[in-house]
Amino acid sequence: MRLLSVFAILTAFVLFPGELSASCVGNTIPDYGKTPSDLVNMMIGSTGKHRTEYGGTVPAVGAPFGMTQWCAATRRNCISRTMYHYGDTTLSGFMGTHQPAIWMGDYGFITLMPQAGRLKTDFDSRAVPFDRKDEVATPYYYRVSYEYEGSPVTTEFTATSRSSVFRITYPAGEKSILFIEAGRENEGGEVEVDTLSNTIRIVNRERQDAHLGPRLYNFGCYYTLHLSERISSCGIWSGDRTEAGKVYGRGSNTGCYVIFEPGTDTVEVRIGSSFISYDQAEKNLSMEVPERNAFDSVRSSLKRQWDGQLGKVRIYGASDDDLAVFYTALFRTMQFPREFSEYGRYYSPFDDRIHEGVSYSAYSLWDTFRAQHPWLLLTQPELVGGMIQSLVNMYNESGWIPKWPNPTFTNIMIGTHADAVIADAYVNGFRDYDIEKAYEAICKDAFVAPDKDGHYRWGDRDYWTGCYEARGGLTNYISLGYVASDKTDESVARTLEFALDDYCISRMAKELGKTGDYAILTERAQNYRNLFNPSTGFFQARKSNGTWDDADAGFTEGANWTYRFCVMHDVMGLADMMGGSEKFMAELDRNFEEGHYRHDNEPGHHYAYLYDCCGRLDKTQTAIRKIIRANYRNAPDGLSGNDDLGQMSAWYLFSALGFYPLTPASGEYALGIPLFEKAVLDLGNGKSLTVTAGKPDRNGCLGTVRFNGRILDRPFVPVKDIMNGGVLEFGK
Repeated sequence: MRLLSVFAILTAFVLFPGELSASCVGNTIPDYGKTPSDLVNMMIGSTGKHRTEYGGTVPAVGAPFGMTQWCAATRRNCISRTMYHYGDTTLSGFMGTHQPAIWMGDYGFITLMPQAGRLKTDFDSRAVPFDRKDEVATPYYYRVSYEYEGSPVTTEFTATSRSSVFRITYPAGEKSILFIEAGRENEGGEVEVDTLSNTIRIVNRERQDAHLGPRLYNFGCYYTLHLSERISSCGIWSGDRTEAGKVYGRGSNTGCYVIFEPGTDTVEVRIGSSFISYDQAEKNLSMEVPERNAFDSVRSSLKRQWDGQLGKVRIYGASDDDLAVFYTALFRTMQFPREFSEYGRYYSPFDDRIHEGVSYSAYSLWDTFRAQHPWLLLTQPELVGGMIQSLVNMYNESGWIPKWPNPTFTNIMIGTHADAVIADAYVNGFRDYDIEKAYEAICKDAFVAPDKDGHYRWGDRDYWTGCYEARGGLTNYISLGYVASDKTDESVARTLEFALDDYCISRMAKELGKTGDYAILTERAQNYRNLFNPSTGFFQARKSNGTWDDADAGFTEGANWTYRFCVMHDVMGLADMMGGSEKFMAELDRNFEEGHYRHDNEPGHHYAYLYDCCGRLDKTQTAIRKIIRANYRNAPDGLSGNDDLGQMSAWYLFSALGFYPLTPASGEYALGIPLFEKAVLDLGNGKSLTVTAGKPDRNGCLGTVRFNGRILDRPFVPVKDIMNGGVLEFGK
């Protein structure tokens, strides 16, 4: 195993978030000839055997946490289908997209397709074959060459947070055409071409998840496109009909096309996007891409941002594949939540109005409370306050914190895990948001049932009826001590997750001196016990009359084994119910040995670390290594399940460093086993964490663990200690 000697180079990258000094530009990692952003394999997770249950990632270019991403489109995206799949062989355009995950819909999108010789508007007819040897995909730049009607066309693009720049190379002697899709369904598109200024304005009001949330009368994503070359002619298309010379169009399945003057072989397109207005889109463009011929400078700037962010972690003793998997995972954790504010203002999809302040969107909280948000506490501390304040703003504007904003309420998944995210941040020392309002919001989750709670079963992805689901089933949870299966769907999973969220809020309540709330919520955090069936050793649904329901009833994306160990806030309490530590670990062994563990979905992501609670770090370490080998590879199908906005990636990153946030709001990390000989994490403010791995024993384990020279007497380490920096040594 060769040593990756990156410390001297990459320490130069960590100056302040997103940027590098000029002297660092172009530096490479010794022995590999690459900077951190060039280690990312954008194709990891872009295919898999299952139609939807694979990595679900796309090679989108954008700034860290950027508002609008830009991606090649190999298929027509929709709910449960992203716009790019590695298994596809044709290309149909290039999208400005806001689709956050494969099973969520896109909204406010735009599609461009450079064409030569002949205009084609239909999705299938405009598709062209392409060879992946002619494709380059990085976090900061994308390029592909293809033949259109037998003539070569090359499209390149790079981006900022709210803008992008395309550079298109057309074949000499052919008609140079730019096709643009403004909208598909529900009268969602509007387009206007100005041939005098060589600009195009587009607004797309489409939301593919619109049936899952409230109607938004003022919603739209506005685009302004500035073309570097003169427009010779243009037209509007709608469906299979085109109208040459027309400059304005509106409706379903519509857009425009422009034809450049003869002899045009290179065109630069600068694009600004905004959820506020055309004027704001122009402002965003002027702030981020102010000049023509800006392609190379924007690409270099974005590369510097990604190198600076990815350079926060340096790993030693890594293979080429390890490097790709690690830095790709790190890249994926910096895509969501996405910025939604635009230089001090933002459109709120929760009250359909414009506000001043900060806003982020795309919180997949059922997934990301587990590792993604804790990872951001460690690596993006300067952004955490804004991300939490954004959740508080959503509460102020609608009366609730959503579970899955895309960009408004969607009633997807269960639990109110913003409770865990906010409480975890507070317990670990984050204060730069409206604390009292944040606490008020999560207490509402815990104490106020949603409207018509007794009338709806709250099935996943139910059509919007005017009611936000919040903790659907809370009425019975409070009165009976569990969610009743004859009243509410997914009742077992809800009960367990409500209990966890109650625990998290209780931890924040305790630190805030809210003694009454603390007492109530601490007691309610034990409600999980009411669904444990001692005769089977599993959690089981109960009806409102107290009788047991079917063994398979009441679970979310799984069955009774999936949720058997989902009590991360009271592990030893669960162990006692199962017969003590030894019996608990024996059943946990069965979970792994008999194939019940599914890393491709989130409920069990903490399972390997449960051995720590019984004092068996060795069993945790053995399980972690097996999970990593089975679920993370440097290949397009290298993720076993949906990355879920960074959760799969964050689990890997924590586990590769040797610790993991087993219980939110506990203030502790559970220990695991580091994957590399050495890793250095820059924590900002002159602090860093160094993790080292000694020589493993014959079972591949690293037993003794020291932090700053002190032997840890239990397999846990305080979060605040890690955040303050130091040296964590395994096997020394």
